Amino acid sequence: MKRLFLIVICLMLLSGCSSDKKTAVEGDPAVKGSYTKISQDEAKKMMEKDDGHVIVDVRRTDEYASGHIPGAILIPNESIGAEKPAELKDVDQIILVYCRSGNRSAQAAKKLADTGYTNVYDFGGIMTWTGEIEK
Repeated sequence: MKRLFLIVICLMLLSGCSSDKKTAVEGDPAVKGSYTKISQDEAKKMMEKDDGHVIVDVRRTDEYASGHIPGAILIPNESIGAEKPAELKDVDQIILVYCRSGNRSAQAAKKLADTGYTNVYDFGGIMTWTGEIEK
C-alpha cells in the first residue's frame, strides 16, 4: 500500500513538469527578464501577420550584410546593454530575435527582456532558416 501511494505521488509530481513547445524562458513572460523560445515555423507564422512586429538580427554587421531575413533590422548583441535600443521604441511591440546559430539570440532576448520589453521571442539561428534570405 505504501509503495502504491509513493508511486501515485511521484507520478503527480512528474506530470507537473511537462512543458509545451512554446515555453517561457527564465519564468513567466509577464515577469521582467522573461522571453519566449519559439520554433522557426512559429516565427514564420508570426511574420505573416500585420501586427507591428519587428524582426531583429543580433549578429555582427558583416554577418548581416552577407544575408538576412527580409525586413530584419540589425541590432548586434554586443550593442544591447542596460539601455533600450533606439530602434525599439515600444516595449510592448512583438520582437522576433535571431542570430546565426541561436546562442546570441538567446542572450539578446534575455537582455531585451531585462530592459523591460514584454513580447520578446527567440527563434534561433539563420543557419537552419528555410525561408527567404536577402542580401
